[in-house]
Amino acid sequence: MIAQAKGRYFRVSPSKLRMILDLIRGQKVPAAVTALAYLNKPTKEKIEKVLNSAIANARLKGFTEDQLVVSKAIADQGPVWKRFRAATMGRATEILKKTSHITIELDIKVNKG
Repeated sequence: MIAQAKGRYFRVSPSKLRMILDLIRGQKVPAAVTALAYLNKPTKEKIEKVLNSAIANARLKGFTEDQLVVSKAIADQGPVWKRFRAATMGRATEILKKTSHITIELDIKVNKG
């Protein structure tokens, strides 16, 4: 692991983030940034924010984007906000508002050959 960035308490379900993270995991950093730029999902901004932070952390250590690969990209479950909505016959139904923690790790590209 060369650089790491975490985003915590994002107000989106982890399953929605995992679909996007599966696309960029294992890709070179310039390819991952390009893939996110052309993706039509509302949650991509949150992942872009964390990825750009990881890239900035790697630059501080003296690495360039072309040397790096997204080695680990995970979305974990954060705390759930519990809310209630009025239902029929005086009842209340629970609404679960899920939050997520995103972790992205960058590593050096390994040349095979």
